[in-house]
Amino acid sequence: MATSASRKVLEGKCYCGDVGYQVEDAFLYAAYCHCSQCRRTTGSAFKPFAGIERSKLRLREDAGKLLIVGEDNGHDAHCARCGSLLYSVVREGAYVHVALGTLVDAPSIRPDKHIFVASKAPWFEITDGLPQYPEFPD
Repeated sequence: MATSASRKVLEGKCYCGDVGYQVEDAFLYAAYCHCSQCRRTTGSAFKPFAGIERSKLRLREDAGKLLIVGEDNGHDAHCARCGSLLYSVVREGAYVHVALGTLVDAPSIRPDKHIFVASKAPWFEITDGLPQYPEFPD
């Protein structure tokens, strides 16, 4: 079993490059979220994300300013300059949902389900064979 010290570290950044981060390639789960909040914050039909403990994500020391939308224990973190959604703090602040599109390096995990499909965009059709859940699965 790999220890935290031996795990691969992935690089991520926003569109303009002002905000960069590192995260361990030790994601616990990944999904496509179709909730209205994820649609609005990404401007897309869904947000592909991977979840990990908050302590395993570190902003670059020279990172630009973040725009935080929400509270300390539950918020979306965007680049204040270009607006890119980098991650969401969830589950009482213990975890982050990293927006997979902001990763420079490929993670070993892939989304394996669609969540919050009960509120998905009516103009988008899910055509893959992944499981679909009306909300977040238990």
